Amino acid sequence: MDIIGSSIERARGFFASGATRDPSFRKEALKRLRDNIRSMEDEIFAALNEDLGKSATESYMTETGMVLESIGYMLRHLGNLSRPRRTAPSIGQAPGKATIYPEPYGTALIISPWNYPLLLALDPLVAAIAAGNCCILKPSEYAPATCRLLHRLISRTFDPGHVCLIEGGSDVGEALLDGRFDYIFYTGGKTVGRIVMEKASRHLTPVTLELGGKSPVVVLDDADVDIAARRIAFGKLLNCGQTCVAPDYLLVGKGIKERFIRAFIRETEKMYGSQPMESPDYGKIINRRHFDRLIRFISMAYMDTGTCGADSTGEGQIAYGGIYDSQRLKIAPTLLTGVAWDSAIMQEEIFGPILPILETESLEDAIAHISSGERPLAAYIFTGNRKLAEKFIRTVPFGGGCNNDTIMQLASPRLPFGGT
Repeated sequence: MDIIGSSIERARGFFASGATRDPSFRKEALKRLRDNIRSMEDEIFAALNEDLGKSATESYMTETGMVLESIGYMLRHLGNLSRPRRTAPSIGQAPGKATIYPEPYGTALIISPWNYPLLLALDPLVAAIAAGNCCILKPSEYAPATCRLLHRLISRTFDPGHVCLIEGGSDVGEALLDGRFDYIFYTGGKTVGRIVMEKASRHLTPVTLELGGKSPVVVLDDADVDIAARRIAFGKLLNCGQTCVAPDYLLVGKGIKERFIRAFIRETEKMYGSQPMESPDYGKIINRRHFDRLIRFISMAYMDTGTCGADSTGEGQIAYGGIYDSQRLKIAPTLLTGVAWDSAIMQEEIFGPILPILETESLEDAIAHISSGERPLAAYIFTGNRKLAEKFIRTVPFGGGCNNDTIMQLASPRLPFGGT
């Protein structure tokens, strides 16, 4: 039998043994994972640096530290989460009792992406283990060093029937999706997400799809511009912009646009110096294909820079940055102004360190523009007016976000994460 088929059968057999139903078994598995992450931390940091140019600080903050926090949360709450819960019976059932018993799905498939290759592989795995499932993990082949590291970590930590990792490209992913699972968790792009949902439907397998999108930031005229610039720069440039909830484009009041640009440049250089591409804390683009896609946006903006009026193509003019190093796959933080809503960069998720800036007349104008597109995974607003912030939150449909900050909604395992 092929490795995929045998791995699925082995996982099904392990689940059928009933071992994972014992909360103490789940806790011991999570503790082993925690201990091995800690003991392999230097190897993990080296792999993340090789794949994405991440510093040790960023790797801990956005990868290992978050996984360890999730493990800690599950260890503290697993008992309550797995305990049967009594509920009131209907009057016709009296004097009977009604109880809800949490039940694991069975065998889960986790397909994880390259941008946070450790976090987005292990975070769903932690939840699946805590819930009593067996898992097959398929990490992205685009982060090869971290993929190899994950293979060693998983092999060292788990019985192969409980959790195993299968490496490979899209052909392996499709072969896995042809197998029968009890749950599929996929993080990645919409194109593959549609394939996952279509294949899962053949077996009526429930799925969770985390697919990203264009996450807007609105900065109103009454916002603290320096704070807005600092927090937007942090959220945008973390992992070199390769974050699914990173600010994708900015809607800013016309009266503060130039002040915001100056503040953004100042805050960026505080974090990464006057030459960000030379900073050890500034990452790189994952591969040549993704790099070339981003450079296309910059090239179109260079063609547009210097034009005006009817001569402008609407692809944006470079207000900051726009330089890159094709050998090292580095792109400097880049701001674009004069961007039209129908420009190429506004038609797809950017997933890089390029931030288009568009002007907005009012909160209502910003809401109308955002609502005219697909619902974003995240949205952010900067304003000193709580009522305006509340109006934005209640009017714009989005998965998660912040008032006067960016991406910090991810820092709490107690907040749900997802789109709409």
